[in-house]
Amino acid sequence: MKKKIVILFSFLFLSACVGSSTSGVFGTGVSIAFDPRTLGTQIDDSIMQKNLLARLALTEKKYLFKLSVKVLDGRIFLGGKVDQPEEKLKITKMAWETKGARSVKNNIAFKQKFSIKNTAIDMLITSQLRAALIFNKNVKSANFNIDTINKKTYIFGIAHTDEEKKEIIQEAKQIVDLKELVTSILMISDLSRQRE
Repeated sequence: MKKKIVILFSFLFLSACVGSSTSGVFGTGVSIAFDPRTLGTQIDDSIMQKNLLARLALTEKKYLFKLSVKVLDGRIFLGGKVDQPEEKLKITKMAWETKGARSVKNNIAFKQKFSIKNTAIDMLITSQLRAALIFNKNVKSANFNIDTINKKTYIFGIAHTDEEKKEIIQEAKQIVDLKELVTSILMISDLSRQRE
């Protein structure tokens, strides 16, 4: 427990100087004054980023060094590498559960035993479901991440209504090769930014 607290305080101490740096979200040389976000949004994004990084570090210390997390206007961008597909999904779920998250873009790669057949089937399931959501007028497909691993599909995102959530689940159940569906769909009414 002591190690976790030391890591957390070290992380917070090292990241406390971010606001005074001229190396912002947009790259080297861009200061806060040139950031198009309001100061309040910048502070909210910084808090979200630090909260998620702290949760990741407490879950697994290696995530602090192997993953990158950026937040822009409530949109979370993840990058890096993990060992297992389940880790990527767990991290994605944690990102979606971050208070104030509006969307999550996950570019985390993972090492796995490569099987052309399994990979092709997983890609087919994901692309069929993504296409079904795009063509469904009752669903805002951009608000959802879809990952399929060994015919098990994970959907993370934010639904505007209960009907939209039901439509997504119904569309997923119609995919032929899909064995199992795991959803983590938040309602827009539960987001902190909507209550303000």
